[in-house]
Amino acid sequence: MRSPSSRRSSASRSEAQNHRITARISDGVPAPLRSYGVNKQERTYTVLRDRIHSGAFGPQARLNIDALARELGVSAIPVREALRRLEAEGWVKFQPNVGAIVAPLDATAWEQQMVAVAILEGVATAEAAPHLRPADFAKVRKLAAEMEQIAAEGDMTKFSRLNRRLHTVILARCPNAYLLELLEQTNQRLDRIRDTMFTYLPERSKRAVAEHEHLIRLLEDGDPAEIERYARWHKLQTVEAYRAAHEEVAAAES
Repeated sequence: MRSPSSRRSSASRSEAQNHRITARISDGVPAPLRSYGVNKQERTYTVLRDRIHSGAFGPQARLNIDALARELGVSAIPVREALRRLEAEGWVKFQPNVGAIVAPLDATAWEQQMVAVAILEGVATAEAAPHLRPADFAKVRKLAAEMEQIAAEGDMTKFSRLNRRLHTVILARCPNAYLLELLEQTNQRLDRIRDTMFTYLPERSKRAVAEHEHLIRLLEDGDPAEIERYARWHKLQTVEAYRAAHEEVAAAES
């Protein structure tokens, strides 16, 4: 029987391996799965899911099982099983004569998910407010200032990512772990389109900058009811801007 210190050492090596694999994947470098002592099925699923979440595999992109198997250094079986799991979760679709593709974006589903996030985030922001520290406010203000500059420069992809970071700093102080879990699950589904939304709605970024400033002032004042109302309203403004833009396009085409 191995000693406790030996088991801890083995666990540390395994954790370090997983960290290196994840780092390589996030850097866009293929990591052959057979090189590591991990479960091939689970790792294959994680790699494919993360690539879809990050946008590396865009909507309706074809997912060739044999090509993915060669890249990941596994047989076709774990790839096929991973795609079936992703299909059950709504990320992948199988089409006749085509095979597996990344599920196309559904505008109606996106709106529904955004409404859900607005409700959840409003509550979570209000619950986080009493626990925010001076260092948190310093981070949020720094991010808000950077977002104002980026909005003026027109880099909407970077603006979107900074926007997520700003709200993450606030929400990290929410003590309700279950609420945060629900938020994270829904946010993962939104990530595929989140980075492009401000590109489609450039004027929304300028208004968001002013809204963030007001939200920060509310968080400093500490009125939970007003914080919840405004945080929910702030999130819903992106939905309203999208609807308005969609109606304009529809009217122009009619």
